[in-house]
Amino acid sequence: MAFGRLERTPGPQPMSDINMTPLIDVMLVLLVIFMITAPLMTSALKLDLPKAEAAPAGEAAPYVALALDAQGALYLGDNRIDEAAARTHLLEAAQRDPATEVQLRADRAVPYGRVAELIGLIQQAGLNRIGFVAEPAAR
Repeated sequence: MAFGRLERTPGPQPMSDINMTPLIDVMLVLLVIFMITAPLMTSALKLDLPKAEAAPAGEAAPYVALALDAQGALYLGDNRIDEAAARTHLLEAAQRDPATEVQLRADRAVPYGRVAELIGLIQQAGLNRIGFVAEPAAR
């Protein structure tokens, strides 16, 4: 029997470094999840487009004013016209100046498909600058 001091082996020292590997793995998984889900969230937006705040108009460029009423009838300025006459007028405007802008006013009740058909008609005529006219938002 030994009387005296008992010698103990020192225990392991506490680790003072943070292991970054699990943290990086979690962050990469979150990044992939957000990259996959972000495009899916944009289709859930409900938009009310007819009213908008816009900057004041600059200098007046040549334009053609087209309008669609609630029944889907087409107007050039304030005169009602059919699609054939509109196509002819748009072709003439495109021949005069290809940079002519078409200012499109559509009633809120007009189906989007009808507006898309009119945009196709405008692009077939050779005009690519289309402005959507909206009423100023109430303040």
